[in-house]
Amino acid sequence: MGILCFSLIYLLTGCCESELTESPAVRSPASDDHLGSGWLQVRNGTVYTRNLAAEIKTDTIVGLAEPSAAGSAGPPETNLTKDWTATRRLPQAMIIGVKKGGTRALLEFLRLHPDIRALGSEPHFFDRHYARGLDWYRSMMPKALEGQIVMEKTPRYFVSAEAPERVHAMSRGVKLIVVVRDPVTRAISDYTQIISKTPNIPPFEGLVLTVVLSPPPPGQIDSQWSPLWIGLYAQHLERWLAWFPRHQIHLVSGETLISDPAGELARVQDFLGLQRIVTDKHFYFNKTKGFPCLKKPEGSSKPHCLGKTKGRTHASIRPAVVRRLRDFYRPHNQRFYRMVGQDFGWQ
Repeated sequence: MGILCFSLIYLLTGCCESELTESPAVRSPASDDHLGSGWLQVRNGTVYTRNLAAEIKTDTIVGLAEPSAAGSAGPPETNLTKDWTATRRLPQAMIIGVKKGGTRALLEFLRLHPDIRALGSEPHFFDRHYARGLDWYRSMMPKALEGQIVMEKTPRYFVSAEAPERVHAMSRGVKLIVVVRDPVTRAISDYTQIISKTPNIPPFEGLVLTVVLSPPPPGQIDSQWSPLWIGLYAQHLERWLAWFPRHQIHLVSGETLISDPAGELARVQDFLGLQRIVTDKHFYFNKTKGFPCLKKPEGSSKPHCLGKTKGRTHASIRPAVVRRLRDFYRPHNQRFYRMVGQDFGWQ
């Protein structure tokens, strides 16, 4: 009787244990519930799924298992799923110049890319607000998901004496973009903007040419006047090359950005290591403004052109003054071409 009771208890205990124990080989992955309740997006070889049940407050990364030698999907090395949210990060890329070269247009075009998160305003951190510290600078940046590039633009950085060293102290690997334009045209555009805000300033010729009877010689160009000084690209670039290698600085032609925006955007996307998503299908040429505009975005009934300050008519300058300016800039342009290994064809 004792043996019979012992056997009965043993059998009942073993049966219950087998029902309560689940084999790891047949356990459902935790990610199955997430995959059934949200949307999927593939970015840079990673599948992103957003959990709608969490009111889109939490994003989820689902790793893809690598195939084994036999061709079947092997077990992942880490957990398949982890929750994460968008965060504010310091920029990984910056448009640092130049003023009136086309920086606003480039930024707006780049913001079409889903993997770029760009600050719309100019923070001027490295030239005006550096004393506020990196935490303040980071707080200015837009929130970004993993895999997205954070960007900002402040054209004044290019001509700032302190900016190169300060940017390098933040990040040695940051990617820098400079939009350059024929310095003569750029100076006239700069002056056009100045008189739109301060209409009573002297004529362009009077600001450019200093006519005196003693040194400097009559007709010498005042290169320290800001609209002319900014166009001395070689002088400014030299400071940046003292802190960053040439391959980390990408130059965009302001002229080509107008005539072939898709081509320039393709090269910028390559420089940033992004897929070429912004293409010619996103642009049309506005004949009235003489400037490319964005085709109407999804959900909007109107196309999007940049503000009234873009593509406006320049101030009229006497041809003799323009020729004098071209003579002045010619040696500076040639030096710039040699530094960057590219001839922009400015007259």
